[in-house]
Amino acid sequence: MKSFCLLLTLALTVGAQVQPPRKKLLAVGVVKGFEHDSVSHALATIEKLGRQTGLWDTYIRTDTELLTKQKLAAGNAKNLTYFDAVIFYTTGDLGLTDQQKKDLLSFVHDDGKGFLGIHSATDTYYDWPEYGEMIGAYFDQHPWGQGHCTLRTEDKNFAATAHFPASFPFYDEIYQFKAPYSRDKLHVLMSVDPASVDLTNKNVHRTDKDFAVAWTHSYGKGRVFYSSLGHRDEVWDLPDIQKMWIEAVKWAMGMTQ
Repeated sequence: MKSFCLLLTLALTVGAQVQPPRKKLLAVGVVKGFEHDSVSHALATIEKLGRQTGLWDTYIRTDTELLTKQKLAAGNAKNLTYFDAVIFYTTGDLGLTDQQKKDLLSFVHDDGKGFLGIHSATDTYYDWPEYGEMIGAYFDQHPWGQGHCTLRTEDKNFAATAHFPASFPFYDEIYQFKAPYSRDKLHVLMSVDPASVDLTNKNVHRTDKDFAVAWTHSYGKGRVFYSSLGHRDEVWDLPDIQKMWIEAVKWAMGMTQ
């Protein structure tokens, strides 16, 4: 009996040792423009998904102090070198210093880490073109406000969108994008079926009828994922959306190919 207990303890110890350490995600919810009430629920959901899957730990911040590679004064303070990816649900000019901007871009471009953007992350830093290139586009109004539309899944092979139907109805606030948005630079995963929205709306600026809602691309050595979905709290409670974000975080952190 004693030998059996010893073997069981050894097996459990070995099993515990081979478990990979959890990845680290820095979630930034700084708002310096339009106020999105869903920021809290969105980032709380991302944190919950990391715990439920056992894949990552989320550090939710409403400040930008950790967005640096420089040593911080507080002895226990983390900086970008501690994290595997950063996720933004932000708006406006976040007040980053020039050094912080340089460090964030280097974190993704040079270090090969991940960056993810939620909804109004494209309504952030219009006067910082390198940020626009990293995230892939800038917000250019939402002609239909919150409303019903039909979404099309353009990539059924990518893990974050493989579980969605080819076409399905959705209710949320749908964004329109402007430069640097380009399908030559981005891999679009999902988009709006233009037949499902009013293209005569005076605020529709895209004559090509191209209204993407999720994409990926490489930024230097790093991986970028963005989705404009998630304006409403209810969106974050949808199992399909939660699965999308689980797979998006895994991909951005290099856990899947």
